[in-house]
Amino acid sequence: MELFRNPEIRKEILYYIVIYLAGAAWAFWQFDSVAAGMVVLAGTVALILHLGLIGKRYKRIADMSEKMDSILHDDGETLLQDCQEGELAILHTQLNKLVRRMREQADVLRQDKVYLADALADISHQLKTPLTSLQLLASFLQEDEVSPERRREIARDIITLLGRIDWLVYALLKMSRLDAGTSGMKEETVSVTELTEQAYQLVAVSMDLRDIRWKCHVEPGCSFQGDLSWSVEAVGNILKNCMEYSEPGGAITVEGTENPLYTELMIRDEGKGIAPEDLPHLFERFYRGKHNSTESVGIGLSLAQKIITQQNGTIQVKNGTKRGAVFTIRFYKSVI
Repeated sequence: MELFRNPEIRKEILYYIVIYLAGAAWAFWQFDSVAAGMVVLAGTVALILHLGLIGKRYKRIADMSEKMDSILHDDGETLLQDCQEGELAILHTQLNKLVRRMREQADVLRQDKVYLADALADISHQLKTPLTSLQLLASFLQEDEVSPERRREIARDIITLLGRIDWLVYALLKMSRLDAGTSGMKEETVSVTELTEQAYQLVAVSMDLRDIRWKCHVEPGCSFQGDLSWSVEAVGNILKNCMEYSEPGGAITVEGTENPLYTELMIRDEGKGIAPEDLPHLFERFYRGKHNSTESVGIGLSLAQKIITQQNGTIQVKNGTKRGAVFTIRFYKSVI
């Protein structure tokens, strides 16, 4: 039997035999052979019962070891359900906890690899078009008959493409950090007034050049728990989107309110609005709607949504009653 291969079991059996043989000798010396035989019989029965209990215990340990081996080889093995009491049941529970934790960590590592692969695929896909354009423009510059005016035009196009590449890398890397959970968002009190002011500064010059007015109405003391820098990034992307589709002479309006449940920012523009078929897909990565400009890559609103949702917030968009789009951002005061 495998049980007797254990040196500790062999020693224990030897101790039992020595003890009950010594007891039998004492009984024979003190009483008679019948008493000695009773001692031997009782010792033998006790030894058999003890070996039976030990065998059952070792069988449970062997089953646990086999199960752990299957789990370590990732055979899709589920954990044993042990409803018994005792030290082995406690050990079994602790092993179950260890296995679950290891599986969770393995899932996280696999997910990180997926995030990295997706981020690299996104960056390579989005950079392919502007890099191809840069190669073509660079080849034009090598031609001797290119006029100075044409060279300046090509240089402006190159600068525009380089700016687009810079924005793509910046946005995609930020999204990959959010996907991988390494963004390091803070948990602090964010003033909505400060948030809107900093977000406006990101687009102030462009709005002035496009003759778009800025209107902001925020309740005094309006705030929420989140990260100011990331929130500025999100709101700035939304303002940029509103600005790009607003007509000269129009306005972008921001309203900030707070109640016991959430803090709300409502951003309105006076542009063409959003096509009904685009509304369900507006926050999808790389989605370009019906009225999107040729320079849009469809990543700003997706990045904004990720930032907001990771701060216990929601974002919705709809068309205004008369014209333009209305973005509604809510930062909730507790988990919903």
